[in-house]
Amino acid sequence: MSKFEFKLPDIGEGVSEGEIVNWLVKDGESLAENQDMVEVMTDKATVTIGAPKAGKVLELRFKVGDTVPVGEVLIVIDVGGEAAAAPAPAAAPAPATAPQPAAAQPVGSVASAVGDIRENLPGMSAMPAARPAPDFYSDKPLAAPATRKLARELGVDLRTVEPSGGAGRVTREDVERAARPAEAAAAERAPAAAPAAPPIELPRPQARAEDERVPVRGLRKRIWENMARSKHTAAHFNYIDECDVGALITLKDRVKPHAERAGVKITFLPFIIKAVVAALKRHPRLNSLVDEAQHELILRKNFDIGIAAATDAGLMVPVLREVDRLSIVEVAREIERLGALAKSGKIQKEDLGGSSFTVSSLGKLGGLLAPPIINHPEVGIMGVHAIKRKPVVRGDQIVIGDVMLLSFSFDHRVIDGDVGAAFAQEIISYLETPDRLLVEI
Repeated sequence: MSKFEFKLPDIGEGVSEGEIVNWLVKDGESLAENQDMVEVMTDKATVTIGAPKAGKVLELRFKVGDTVPVGEVLIVIDVGGEAAAAPAPAAAPAPATAPQPAAAQPVGSVASAVGDIRENLPGMSAMPAARPAPDFYSDKPLAAPATRKLARELGVDLRTVEPSGGAGRVTREDVERAARPAEAAAAERAPAAAPAAPPIELPRPQARAEDERVPVRGLRKRIWENMARSKHTAAHFNYIDECDVGALITLKDRVKPHAERAGVKITFLPFIIKAVVAALKRHPRLNSLVDEAQHELILRKNFDIGIAAATDAGLMVPVLREVDRLSIVEVAREIERLGALAKSGKIQKEDLGGSSFTVSSLGKLGGLLAPPIINHPEVGIMGVHAIKRKPVVRGDQIVIGDVMLLSFSFDHRVIDGDVGAAFAQEIISYLETPDRLLVEI
């Protein structure tokens, strides 16, 4: 028997861990080379990893729902007479007295090497050879990729950091505190004059015998975490207004035959997206991202618009890239492509992430008011609601018009009320006089 230990590869783009969504093989099963083996979800996308070699499954190291650091062994395969070798040079194992960090580095990185190698790194020679045993230890610490990266940079073992975040998650502040001298960290955590606050215990729901428990995993887990982070980080404020889209309906009907000849079904959304981009050009602060760690605002020069899409697995946000360079027909075609991939579960990581503003459309289910939650670290999002026939005033006349409600959420730390309102009114102006879209963009 010749064992082959396959490790979770470095998927790239800053991804340091992945969640096991589904195993496609079982213990004892024969494997063909490149056979689909496991589905892994990162904070970018869900990817299917194929078998690196033909053989027989000896051991699955993780179960569905587990979070696996890059570099950890996923599966052990009996490859028969072949020599067992890792797919890439692996980091040397740590001695028994030195626990390995839970957030494994990309294979071959210096930071994952053993024991006292840090003494040979520039600027690290002054570090003590040994540290006292930690007061806290966890085999599988929970932390965001950015927090794991900070821990690696500061030389902090995440497993020895006591978490203060929700659900036992290690925060950036926890890592920074652990990197400081123990006396300073203790003083910050518990001032001498103030008694320690008792831990907050969340109420447990009472389950009945006939109830069913459904684990929060995969995409739903990502939504769970991202929505909570946004609501607890961004200071949301909402702005809602009506938009008389009678002229937009007329324009859509006028261009519909041209779009059909191009093989595209035209909807209102491409016009709305182009109106958003036109308004972002006039209000560039809205086309930005918040860097919480640096307390900086990153002003984007490209216009990459996220489109919230409902799927059977949960809400996804595919991204339309460089919308300012696309025609309305090209935007419509791209929306169709991304929507089809999202609903089929075949969306690629290249089509997710990196947006600077998001549009969420509930279509015919739009309701009256539903202010959306900001897609953090963006600073604004727009909700599009159903078009309804309502009385409107045109000049001195009351007539029946086609009215659509638009709801906006802005991060009040960055966007003042007048700026958010002016941005919203700019979009409404483009939609109420949509010929401007054809002239100006």
